[in-house]
Amino acid sequence: MKEEKPNTFELIYEQVCRIPYGKVATYGMIARLAGNPHWSRVVGYALHVNPRPGEIPCHRVVNRFGGLSSAFAFGGCGMHRALLEAEGVEFDADGNVDLDRFLWDGK
Repeated sequence: MKEEKPNTFELIYEQVCRIPYGKVATYGMIARLAGNPHWSRVVGYALHVNPRPGEIPCHRVVNRFGGLSSAFAFGGCGMHRALLEAEGVEFDADGNVDLDRFLWDGK
């Protein structure tokens, strides 16, 4: 019997689930960890259709500047920020996550 390989979205979800509580990763970082640095937009699509929102912490993914998604699938920018703040993540004056302090190292 041939073993099935995970599909692209499954690879992405696997990496997103590794982001620790109170940390964030960027779309590009998740793309690289999932196997293809060109998948940044694919990461966004995968998170938008997250099949297990209580289990796959898509709110921990931000853009390369620490910015939030206005299209956050589960309640918009305000909910995205609230979920991160509930984990102790702090934002700068421009409303971006302080990546120097809260960016996950990928390990």
